[in-house]
Amino acid sequence: MNDFLLWACVIGPVLLAEALVARYELLAYGAGWRAPVDVLPEGVPYARGAAPDAPPDAYLVYLDGIGKRRVRDSRDGGQLVEALIAGAPELRVLGQVQPYSPLADPLADRPVWAWLRRRIGLLLFLHNVVQTFVAADHRYRPLYNQAVGTQIATQLRLAGYRPDSGTTVVLLSYSGGAQVATGAVDELHAQLRCPLLLITLGGFHNGANDLTHAEHLCQLTSANDRIEQIGAWIFPQRWRLFRRSGWNRALRTGKITVHRLDPATHFGPRSYISPTAEPPDGRSHLDRTTDTVIAVIRAHQGAVAGQVDPLP
Repeated sequence: MNDFLLWACVIGPVLLAEALVARYELLAYGAGWRAPVDVLPEGVPYARGAAPDAPPDAYLVYLDGIGKRRVRDSRDGGQLVEALIAGAPELRVLGQVQPYSPLADPLADRPVWAWLRRRIGLLLFLHNVVQTFVAADHRYRPLYNQAVGTQIATQLRLAGYRPDSGTTVVLLSYSGGAQVATGAVDELHAQLRCPLLLITLGGFHNGANDLTHAEHLCQLTSANDRIEQIGAWIFPQRWRLFRRSGWNRALRTGKITVHRLDPATHFGPRSYISPTAEPPDGRSHLDRTTDTVIAVIRAHQGAVAGQVDPLP
């Protein structure tokens, strides 16, 4: 009991501080106290994959889960992004967007957080978890959606995207990145007038964001993904009872399709992006996820061009 009280005394103030810090960054953006960061560190390209001198088939923006802390990192060391670039050279891929920072300011590059990371690494994950719930909160959601939607639009322009070009933008999101991806739809439509395809991988989101301006959403999931199941349970807008939520309206119009990646888990050695775990077909989970994402994008592009049937 004494240990429990000790941990409660430590974690309680930390969570309170995190909640205040997460909201402060959004309020600083809304009040114009700080301008969002749009310049990448030296040596970091605005996009990789298809050459910038010719229009790619599509732009893919990867929105990572709560492990995202800086421009370069991701939960798997960049393996999924690298696999997508290798498997689909027709795509122009962006992996630098900061889903959990309305100011587009990488968390691990801030001096205070760099000091904390060396001592209490868990705080960085707690920060991004809290930001996910701020993004889902009805009081802050519109401003958060505008902030990160603008960040994505800015990075796409810097990567060569031309508004009104008709080139598809794919938002591939992992875990809590799905909250950001679904929230960015309206802002991207307003700024770029771009066709939007959303792909969620173990998506953790509240289902409240309007998906009217998205052409389609592919939900990549698994029966063993407990985190995604928790999201579908704790957010009422994901329940069938709330028929007017953005998620349920999209379901009724056939805009959402589900692709099973059983028996993958949300994280760990058997996760969707594990390079070692192997499903029955002999591919690694990483290879299967990569192949599925690429197949979804190519099927969508083919359907738009009238060359293949719509997504199953």
